[in-house]
Amino acid sequence: MSINTPDYEIAETVTVASPEQLRAIADPLRSTLLDLVLERAATVAELATAVGRPKSTVAHHVGVLVDAGMLRVVRTRRVRAIDERFYGRTGRTLVIGVTRRPREPGQPAPQDVPMCVNALSVAASESVPAHEADTLYSTLRHARIPAGEASRFWRRVEALVDEFSALPREGDTSYGLAVGLYPSEQPVLPPPSPPPPGGDTGT
Repeated sequence: MSINTPDYEIAETVTVASPEQLRAIADPLRSTLLDLVLERAATVAELATAVGRPKSTVAHHVGVLVDAGMLRVVRTRRVRAIDERFYGRTGRTLVIGVTRRPREPGQPAPQDVPMCVNALSVAASESVPAHEADTLYSTLRHARIPAGEASRFWRRVEALVDEFSALPREGDTSYGLAVGLYPSEQPVLPPPSPPPPGGDTGT
């Protein structure tokens, strides 16, 4: 049965920039919790069942994410005189922002330092069983293009990722989608040689 994903109001993006926020999402369990509530709001008990961890452990990690501004209580339900809390994300997409380096005495004004979590390294580890079972869809391509074109292409990729994240939750298998665009050390061809005198370009 298809459902809307998620089943609560959610902003399209939330910026993650502070060291506390970056540490919060760097933990694999907390990253999994954030993924789970992108499907629907969930209680600590439901999250603990999903990840196979004690409720006390999951409650701690949920608290860290709430303090970091990435999870919030989206609704409550009264169960046996206790308010059961359902948690959801504060933003559909986490945008990695910048953090400001402290100024050292006698040094110039600090610069904003971009911070990010390498999702590709996480995906590489996570995808090993699929690779061994021959159920991994993957590809790698290189193209020599201007930086502006790379930025425009990435915006199209982000739209496709958003479409993937919004698909109705059905079936029994969760699929991971990992994408990355980065400058590489892939060699490039030199400029083409000028044609030889007489206009002969080959045989």
